[in-house]
Amino acid sequence: MRLKMKLGTMAVAALMTAGAPAMAELVFPSLSYRTGPYAAGGIPFADGYADYFTLLNERDGGIGGEMTRVPECETAYNTEKGVECYESTKGEGALVYQPLSTGITYQLIPKVTADDIPMLTSGLGRTSAKNGATFSHVFNFPANYWDGASVAIKHILEEEGGDISDKKIALVYHNSAYGKEPIRTLQELSKKHGFELVEVPVDHPGQEQKSQWLQIRRDKPDYVIMYGWGVMNQVAVQEAANIRFPMDKFIGIWWSGSENDVLPAGDKADGYKALTFHNVGSDYPLYDDLQKYVYDAGKAAGNGDQTGTVLYNRGVYAAMLVAEAAKTAQEIHGTSAITASQMRDGMENLNITEAKMAELGLPNFGPEFQVSCENHGGNGFVAVTQWDAEAQEWKLVSDFMQSDQDVIQPLIDEDSSAYASENNIENTCS
Repeated sequence: MRLKMKLGTMAVAALMTAGAPAMAELVFPSLSYRTGPYAAGGIPFADGYADYFTLLNERDGGIGGEMTRVPECETAYNTEKGVECYESTKGEGALVYQPLSTGITYQLIPKVTADDIPMLTSGLGRTSAKNGATFSHVFNFPANYWDGASVAIKHILEEEGGDISDKKIALVYHNSAYGKEPIRTLQELSKKHGFELVEVPVDHPGQEQKSQWLQIRRDKPDYVIMYGWGVMNQVAVQEAANIRFPMDKFIGIWWSGSENDVLPAGDKADGYKALTFHNVGSDYPLYDDLQKYVYDAGKAAGNGDQTGTVLYNRGVYAAMLVAEAAKTAQEIHGTSAITASQMRDGMENLNITEAKMAELGLPNFGPEFQVSCENHGGNGFVAVTQWDAEAQEWKLVSDFMQSDQDVIQPLIDEDSSAYASENNIENTCS
């Protein structure tokens, strides 16, 4: 039986009393990509991730009295380079990895498990890793690719008054492990709701999509869902505009919903929608602290032009989640100088409440969720955002709504069971 959190018994403050162990760095490697065809997405995430830890160091003296360090290793969104980065940084005392790549994630799953280092793949990676009984060291809270696909359909159901049995929905997807993730879920949802699913793959990097959008113009789907990344998104939005596809019926996954994806199309992108597992903008108290302790102090990771953007926020959010997991691990184990193994326990006992987010300066920033041994992925709450071209900003246009667990959970059970059988993994929660 895994270690359970001892609530209220060991405060981190107690760690700072006389006789506490010597200070040690808490290392959070950043497998970043500031170069290559996906750099426009990688840069703001890496900046937000680094800036949050800089804030903790400058304002709070680190986490539980331990200073943090965020060594960056450039992957260029290349799987082989990502694995090399993991191997070259894990010996520095790495506490947790966030690959920001589904391809890298798949390669690292057996490695982090063997090395006893947790990995967080929020909104990406292997969806069935939500099953902590099989994937002991992989976490994908607060939502996964299948949650996104389900909520896209749920939103369409709401738009169509609850009946989409006569509708045709196209999936335009990056022809990779990432882009293929939602296919099975959408196939099951099409059986449940009676809509016709049309699959439209786009090869890396996605700069040429004329044939795909000619197909869409010919097939005349009622809605288009997109799982894209990088330049593929920009091209798709422009091509959709070229064939006059209605933008309010075009819905991207969260990796297809940044400013980079819509600004090149100008006013033509107005009304385009995207899913999200966190809120948008910079109107949060946390940003006042970032301004004071990071930006004004000249300690920002980038050149300052990404602040408050969707992917910068995602980097901040990712850093916040692992920082709170580190605090949880410190409380569980009664030490501030936690190991990667102890960090895994902190992630498995993480409890994100609205009160906690408000305390951190991020009120109403994301859904509440609690992690457990069996559930490494949260409860699958996702919201919808929409691009306002005139204001040049994303706006939240729905509440956070839960995905269809009746469809998704059996798929997770099936896929994780197959993985466990193939790799001789026993239930680690029993």
